[in-house]
Amino acid sequence: MPRRRLLMAAFTATLLALVLMQGCTPKAPDIPEPPRSYAGQYVGYSWQGEAQGVALADATQYIETILELDDKGIITDAKMRFFVKVDGYWTTRQSGNATVAINYAVTPEAATPGDSYARGKSMFTVSTADMMSFYASGVNTDGTVAAVLVCPVTRYQYEVRLPANFDFSTKVSDLTIGSGLLVPTVRTSAGGLLRPSDWASLANKTIFDISVWSHVVNDVGIFAGVNNASSVQRFLEAMGVTFVDGKPQTKPATYGYFGLGGWTGNYGAVEQWLIGKDATQVTSLVDWSVPRYAGAINDKNQFGIDVASGATRTVQNSIDGISGATVRISRESTSYQRALVRAGIIAAKDVIIGRF
Repeated sequence: MPRRRLLMAAFTATLLALVLMQGCTPKAPDIPEPPRSYAGQYVGYSWQGEAQGVALADATQYIETILELDDKGIITDAKMRFFVKVDGYWTTRQSGNATVAINYAVTPEAATPGDSYARGKSMFTVSTADMMSFYASGVNTDGTVAAVLVCPVTRYQYEVRLPANFDFSTKVSDLTIGSGLLVPTVRTSAGGLLRPSDWASLANKTIFDISVWSHVVNDVGIFAGVNNASSVQRFLEAMGVTFVDGKPQTKPATYGYFGLGGWTGNYGAVEQWLIGKDATQVTSLVDWSVPRYAGAINDKNQFGIDVASGATRTVQNSIDGISGATVRISRESTSYQRALVRAGIIAAKDVIIGRF
């Protein structure tokens, strides 16, 4: 047999032996990988100006979400804080600290609303980082009553100034904007859900029925059970004014937060809603599949930046959906999603940059 054929036959025999040996060698069993553990603390951020290229380090407002997850990704604790820089110092909108002074010599005058906004005359000087659902009241030594509330729908301060001889059995339904007894004096934010261009359209409205969303004023909190059918005395008592024989008693300026309780209450509601949820399933605080939301996301994953419809600028389903909160939940959702990125639940490319 030629040498070449001998070599080929030897090679074939060797290869066959190797194949047979391989077939006889027992295969190691597949060892399943241990299940992924999500246990840990994860932090995410959203900040003002991000969509315009502002870096987090240069922002003057930002939201921080801190999530505690167990092995399976269940949220065991959640914290959400809104930081703002005021006069060079950082504070949170949930601080709840304020200073209030009342000038009883001032008669409140309405602000000029709309594009030519100009503040009116106010009895109150308020310094605080948290004007959401803020209220204050006081009674002068001559019995003059002063009260102010920040409407969560229009974001204006509404002021009440009543003399000692006012009939406090009068119904709240008489405290309308058009009556001059409920005066919108100062706009605390330009981002109200309702942005009146004039006061005539709201002339017959009280603080409890400015819009369909006004239910957040008295659903819970100090005004629970108070409505347009209540007496003005009951309305003022809810804000800390005391009466003896129908007469208001002198008291210094005091303040607080109605409804859920300002930013503290609103973010607390979001936190409580999150605790116990499966973070691997709740990957956003907003259902972005809703067409009017999905259609407002651009090719950079930015929500509400360059779309035609103003109706999609904010996601307000938080009022009756996620937690009862009246926050612009799209920006809070961004910080929440970034915590999920840290946890390895979603990818950075999946984060929707909300409107801050």
